[in-house]
Amino acid sequence: MKPAPFGHVRASTLDQAVETLVAEDGDAKVLAGGQSLVPLLAMRLAQPTTLVDLGGLRELDYIRDEGDHVEIGAMTRSRAVETSPLVATALPLLPAALRHVGHVTIRNRGTLGGSVAHADPAAEAPSVLRALDAEIIATGPGGRRTIAAADFFQGFLFSALEPDEILTAIRIPRQPAGTVVAVEEFARRHGDFALVAVLGAARLDPSGEIAEVRLSVAGAANTPLRADAAERLLTGQAPTPDVIAAAATAVAEATDPAADIHAPAEYRRHLAAVLTRRCLHRLFAHAERSAAA
Repeated sequence: MKPAPFGHVRASTLDQAVETLVAEDGDAKVLAGGQSLVPLLAMRLAQPTTLVDLGGLRELDYIRDEGDHVEIGAMTRSRAVETSPLVATALPLLPAALRHVGHVTIRNRGTLGGSVAHADPAAEAPSVLRALDAEIIATGPGGRRTIAAADFFQGFLFSALEPDEILTAIRIPRQPAGTVVAVEEFARRHGDFALVAVLGAARLDPSGEIAEVRLSVAGAANTPLRADAAERLLTGQAPTPDVIAAAATAVAEATDPAADIHAPAEYRRHLAAVLTRRCLHRLFAHAERSAAA
């Protein structure tokens, strides 16, 4: 299929982009890297009157060390985030997750902000933001506002962004020194969205008990899922097989997957438990090796 007719505005300033959204009164769409929006246009699942193209807004393309957090501009390409030395040191879960996104060609074009704004619960980037308690910066006619990741993702392809707002930056707290990360996902083919993905970050204390753990799940609910109950079960415990098994069960019980042509709901729930066990075993094996080094 071909897209329905639409107008195109290549914004030269952020103010112009916002003004165009206001003028279109909810009938415009923002174009970032186009890796999510263009297929929707081609299938006529999205039929905006106007595309507001942010490709010329270089001020939204940056990665900044802000001390206790890293701020990433919305138009920063996923590949630039994936290969950033700063991100690798401060936010190791993010590049570990981005390596699973599509193919390198897609990551060269797709933007981090575009993926987050698209709010696909099967995508890796939104799950990272949930795991790391990130904040999303939105800019609209009333100025800037900050939205916690826990509040930003509100449903399937649905976020807290207003029709006249643009996601302009993402702020992610630094992960503490000694944090190890792991990503486990199952997809039908390399480059496909995962049926389910589990993303984890953890630290052990000097006694070998779990000082901190963060777990999120993609593809198992209508929003990216933070596995709070499993985190509580694990924190302060030794990472024994029984503790890991209990956490995996808690993750599966927290899921609310949808059935579709790719997998029934029970299969996705089963995958969530299996992948959680694998993720946690990898995490704690890595942490123990790091402590012994």
